[in-house]
Amino acid sequence: MGDIKKVVLAYSGGLDTSIIIPWLKENYDNCEVIAVAGNVGQGGELEGLEEKAKKTGASKLYIADLTDEFASDYIIPTMKAGAVYEGKYLLGTSFARPIIAKKIVEIALAEGADAICHGCTGKGNDQVRFELTIKAFAPNMKIIAPWRIWNLKSRDEEIDYAEAHNVPLNITRETNYSKDKNLWHLSHEGLDLEDPANEPNYDKILELGVTPEKAPDKPTYITLSFEKGAPVALDGKKMKPSALIAELNKLGGANGIGIADIVENRLVGMKSRGVYETPGGTILYFAHEVLESLCLDKETAHFKQHIALKFADLVYNGQWFTPLREALSAFVDSTQQTVTGEVKLKLYKGNITPAGVTSPYSLYDEEIATFSEDEVYDQKDSAGFINLFGLPIKVKALMEQKNGKSK
Repeated sequence: MGDIKKVVLAYSGGLDTSIIIPWLKENYDNCEVIAVAGNVGQGGELEGLEEKAKKTGASKLYIADLTDEFASDYIIPTMKAGAVYEGKYLLGTSFARPIIAKKIVEIALAEGADAICHGCTGKGNDQVRFELTIKAFAPNMKIIAPWRIWNLKSRDEEIDYAEAHNVPLNITRETNYSKDKNLWHLSHEGLDLEDPANEPNYDKILELGVTPEKAPDKPTYITLSFEKGAPVALDGKKMKPSALIAELNKLGGANGIGIADIVENRLVGMKSRGVYETPGGTILYFAHEVLESLCLDKETAHFKQHIALKFADLVYNGQWFTPLREALSAFVDSTQQTVTGEVKLKLYKGNITPAGVTSPYSLYDEEIATFSEDEVYDQKDSAGFINLFGLPIKVKALMEQKNGKSK
């Protein structure tokens, strides 16, 4: 392994990447390890990271501030697409990996690194998301994935390794959940959650909010403003996407919104169970869908639902930097030209209820839709429409009568 002199490591400071630094130096002839952490809104998890990285053997640590780009260029396009994986997962980890991996490649190339290393397990989706991005921007870069080659078989064994190498940890064996936190969400996996028969101990694991039972007995009303499908203001206050999402996380979390207990189908073929907290994202998706119901015509809205499914698969599978994802985003942007307006919502004990929606591009015509008397819709027209629309059914029924068949 002497050909590896300098490695850039995707570093979070969690259990996996903390022990990878000494492991790399042990197994690659004391190579230089440069740690890179992408700030995608994980907050306090970045505190003390530089000291920890250097103490465990890294020569330096880059902390790349990616939060605004993450919100504007990854979260919002996915939200506008309405992409939800398997009907529940709002893709919080999935679209964070490409932006982090892209920045790691930039630093690796600038540093003249021989390899990029990540701490993803061989069972998970993240290994694919990281490595597809690396291939997109540095196709000849060597990739080191310790979980696929080292002798450690479990998180308990990782903790043993950390203790033997004096690597400081912020967890214990009892609180050793696998977590991923960013601006959009917080995921929890492992321990008792590995058995779907176990009800999650929400009082123990929730960090972004409370359960609906503990939410206030009084509803919270908010108004979200959108321009061309993107959120631009909360309660009349203009905000950049990252700040708006952060504020919605507080409001949603306080009202018990955005908690999802999911058994999902991983890309690598197995099912996994996790608990996801996505309070602000759940609100944004709901509000955007309400506004689209007012502004999109039927055919576009229905076709866009098909696009959303494929878009979600692409994001989940790590195919962000692909021609198809880019083409689908272009289609979505075209559909959003008139998705402008305001959506009022009521947040109450885990529920989101529409409380009014307006748009200058509304396709809802009260005079046409009214049950009261109107002068713009001739109800007699519906008879001819039904005759034509039902003609194939009538013809088939006549044929069956002619041939002695009946329903």
